[in-house]
Amino acid sequence: MREPENIQEVAQLPVDFLGFIFYAQSPRFVGDHFVLPTNLPDAVKKVGVFVNENTDVILKRVQQYDLDFVQLHGNESVAQCEEFFRLNISVIKAFSVDDKFDFSITAPYEPFVNYFLFDTKGKNYGGNGVNFDWNVLRKYQQRVPFFLSGGLNESNVANLYQLKDLNLFAIDLNSGVEVEPGKKSIDKIAAVISKINSIIK
Repeated sequence: MREPENIQEVAQLPVDFLGFIFYAQSPRFVGDHFVLPTNLPDAVKKVGVFVNENTDVILKRVQQYDLDFVQLHGNESVAQCEEFFRLNISVIKAFSVDDKFDFSITAPYEPFVNYFLFDTKGKNYGGNGVNFDWNVLRKYQQRVPFFLSGGLNESNVANLYQLKDLNLFAIDLNSGVEVEPGKKSIDKIAAVISKINSIIK
């Protein structure tokens, strides 16, 4: 998201995180002159999404926008995650998953991240708009809770019930609830939330 009005509208929904993409090659890039509204609810955590970015640049954005989390969505090293950990900056480390994904590669990151995020492997770093086979998540054995991403929308979130016995912490909504890249549909997000509430009652 990047439009102040859209950000404020989404923040009024029962959401826990708002993501802002600081990756210039993404169609959802916030831009060089991004202004983040200052009156967002305290309960909503602000997440900066970065792809293979220099640590100093990320730290600058954390300070500039008072980010609560950094989401590292590229090929970031364990050492870089540890840098943020030592600075008390919360980290979500993303991995691109397909049917052959080896979850053991997440193990070295475990001491230095708060959450993992498992997204569909595709040509882009996120925002590909398609699911992967969620059954592969049963191979995940680490203790770190995870976000699930990849083409989630009202028509498929009911299937999340099959993951109820896994360490699924949250879902990441992106292209499946957009009006256009970078602009979220309030109605689509509300519909997803309603669907989720109906299956967990």
